[in-house]
This record gives sequence, C-alpha cells and structure tokens, in this order.
Amino acid sequence: MMRGSTTIFTVKDVAASLAYYRECVGFDVAFEYGTPTAYVGLCSGEVALHLIAAARAPRPPGHGAVSIYVDDVDTLHADLVKSGAKILNAPKDQDYGLRDFAIADIDGNMIFFAMELGKS
Repeated sequence: MMRGSTTIFTVKDVAASLAYYRECVGFDVAFEYGTPTAYVGLCSGEVALHLIAAARAPRPPGHGAVSIYVDDVDTLHADLVKSGAKILNAPKDQDYGLRDFAIADIDGNMIFFAMELGKS
C-alpha cells in the first residue's frame, strides 16, 4: 500500500531556491543534506517538496511540475503576488472541474495550485 509521495525538483542553486521557496512560497525546511547543501527537504502542511543540486541530479533544472491542492486558490494567489513569486497566470475556473493557477520557481519548475470548483 502506498502512503505518500514527494516531488523532487532539480535546481541550479540550492541556496537561492531554498530562499525562494521559504520567502515567496511559504515552505519550511524539514532537513538539509551536504556541505554545501546539495539536497533539501521542504514542507508546508502535508505537502513535501525536495530540491536537489543539478550536479547530483539525473536531469537538468527546470523540467519539473507539481500540482498542490489548497483550500482557497484566490487568497493564496494574492499572498504569492505580494511575496514576489513568479506568477504564470491568474486563478481561473477550468472545464476539468478545478480552479487553478501556476507559478514558476527560479529554475522554471512549475507549481500549480488548485481547488475543486464549488469548494470555496
């Protein structure tokens, strides 16, 4: 039985990416590995996201994407705009039953934030 998963993004600069995810997106650091840091675990609520330095990764930076489900897409969007996150699009009701928007990190990895329509 599966019990969870973690998305891993390859990044060019772990320290810069860590600062972005903490300051702009609101993640907390769960752990850091290496000197200098080559791998870091981040968390926000029940969501885990790991970052790995490009020198140790099997693929180049900027090729990842994840969708994170939230309670209130519009409030989160407003908070992320204020924090300086790189917003790719405004929240929109989609024909697949979600209201969502996307941001990009400093390497181009995409994070979609979504909620089911009718759940606000």
